[in-house]
Amino acid sequence: MLYAIISEDIPNSLEKRKGARPAHLERIQALVDEGRVVIAGPHPAIDTEDPGEAGFTGSLVVAEFSSLEEAQAWAEADPYAAAGVYARVTVKPFKKVLP
Repeated sequence: MLYAIISEDIPNSLEKRKGARPAHLERIQALVDEGRVVIAGPHPAIDTEDPGEAGFTGSLVVAEFSSLEEAQAWAEADPYAAAGVYARVTVKPFKKVLP
């Protein structure tokens, strides 16, 4: 089943994000390589592709996991979570309808 992992950053998270980004992307790439990711990416803090020093306000990952518990455990082990980037993470089932 698909699960949405919706993460909200702490204020001024950019430096913490930069430090943990390589490990964060490596974990997501493993899911991509297994064909489990529908979409993944950050939420820019301003209305532009590259927000520069404005940074990001959170992230979204929609991926396949065998259970809600597995998705939650994966989210809890995210390097961004360990680095203190996230203020809150919500994991919930997701049903893809379109496209």
